[in-house]
Amino acid sequence: MMSILWNLGSFILALGILIAAHEFGHFWVARRCGVYVERFSIGFGKSLWRKVGKDGTEYTLAMIPLGGYVKMLDERVDDVPADKKHMAFNNKPLWQRSAIVAAGPMANFMFAIFAYWVVYLIGIPAVRPIIGEVAPQSIAAEAGISSGMELKSISGIKTADWESANMAMISHIGDKEMVITVTEPNNDYEVQRTLNLSSWSFDPESERVLTTLGITPYSPAITLSISQLVDGGAAIDAGFRLNDKIVAIDNTPISQWKEVVDAVRSHPEQVLLFELEREGQRVSVTLTPKSKKLANDELIGYAGFAPEVEAWPESYRINLQFGPIEAVGKATEKTWQLVTLTFDMVTKLVTGDVALKNLSGPISIAKGAGMTADYGLVYFLGFLALISVNLGIVNLLPLPVLDGGHLMYFAIEAVTRRPVSERVQDLGYRVGSAILVALMAVALFNDFTRL
Repeated sequence: MMSILWNLGSFILALGILIAAHEFGHFWVARRCGVYVERFSIGFGKSLWRKVGKDGTEYTLAMIPLGGYVKMLDERVDDVPADKKHMAFNNKPLWQRSAIVAAGPMANFMFAIFAYWVVYLIGIPAVRPIIGEVAPQSIAAEAGISSGMELKSISGIKTADWESANMAMISHIGDKEMVITVTEPNNDYEVQRTLNLSSWSFDPESERVLTTLGITPYSPAITLSISQLVDGGAAIDAGFRLNDKIVAIDNTPISQWKEVVDAVRSHPEQVLLFELEREGQRVSVTLTPKSKKLANDELIGYAGFAPEVEAWPESYRINLQFGPIEAVGKATEKTWQLVTLTFDMVTKLVTGDVALKNLSGPISIAKGAGMTADYGLVYFLGFLALISVNLGIVNLLPLPVLDGGHLMYFAIEAVTRRPVSERVQDLGYRVGSAILVALMAVALFNDFTRL
């Protein structure tokens, strides 16, 4: 229950910040263009808080936090006194109306830059994208990728860490090839490798992009020594202690932690005989893993212990932290990468290269908000930047109910020299609303199937 409330609270906070940024873009440019703004509202429905400013604008915080709006003086909506006609939105030149509409999505992109700027000022720990293993006969192996290589760029996009590498790889869904730049171990000389993606199959919901290409990132070795024990877990009940080293299970010698995991998972509520090394002595204990049912109804065992992991080599660790000026460039570059990636994904969603089942809705966003808020400020800001870019791109889609639809009408007006008729606009709004509702229904369905 607490997890649900935390996710909901984080979601409302994130949505409120992003909606405020979007609507402020419309508001700020409208005011600069001399348009009278009657109401600036965050949320819909009953007003929870309101204040009328010296400028005559009513500022409102409403009950339903799933959107917002800026109500401008407009003769097409209400009667406008003669002395205020020059302040009506519909009476402004085409370029000003276009600027006001485009300002919302642009504000989302600017907010993403600001969020990443703060992230890079604070600094975010990361590791260099060094390849650990390459699966035989995989796409990566056939391209000449080998263990120990470091990814430097993918199709021209620099990959300082694994997050950047993952984003760049995902953007190639539906493409025929991917060109990556790598360096050999202990060598700074860069070489290019071309991955043939004609047979690449990738399901973002159940697979990692790296795994499907045959790449496993480098990670420190996992030892067989116990470093964590969960209170009330099966391991504590069996008599395990910290620093115990697992030697054998059911008289079978153990050499890798994966063997321990496999043994425990495959024996729920079944007795296992563990041989341990404790302070130089051999000790035998019997462990009965507790059972847990997965989403697919599979029953697995779990013990409530975790292994000790060797430390990362210092040369592999990096801290993405920059000064105020350099951080602006890095934040802008990161935001542009997100914009191009999101635009590519939307395009491939339309063309069918990306399945509709990959569309996410508010429940997935709420989970992401709660999870990143748990990790800390820099991760939450990164999440806000990602969603802000997505919000900006979606609002630029040429659907009449969105900002992109209004801009489409303005583009037609620029060509024909006359506004699009109200009859055509009304039809467009109906069709656009139906498409938007259908997409939201698909996204919600996908969210529920992932619960």
